[in-house]
Amino acid sequence: MLEIGIFCVILLAAGYWTTMFVMGRRDDVIHGKFVHAEEAGDFAQAAMPAPPPFPKRPVKAVQPVIAEAKPVNSAALESLLAAIQQDLKSVA
Repeated sequence: MLEIGIFCVILLAAGYWTTMFVMGRRDDVIHGKFVHAEEAGDFAQAAMPAPPPFPKRPVKAVQPVIAEAKPVNSAALESLLAAIQQDLKSVA
């Protein structure tokens, strides 16, 4: 297991070296010198674009208020009760 771990570390270092060499950072690879913030003065930081305006909330339409509820007569309720009882008897 130790040998596998050491081999993986060496493989990772070789991959890092290869990647840096291919990407054109040959000085960093050869000399082990890395770019620091004070040396990178010729690079200008990209300006952040202004964020897009946040969309406004949609205005909900006002629901019309129902003036009065229709009164329910007892004949309609009795008819509904009879229909429900008929359905229950047919199911049972």
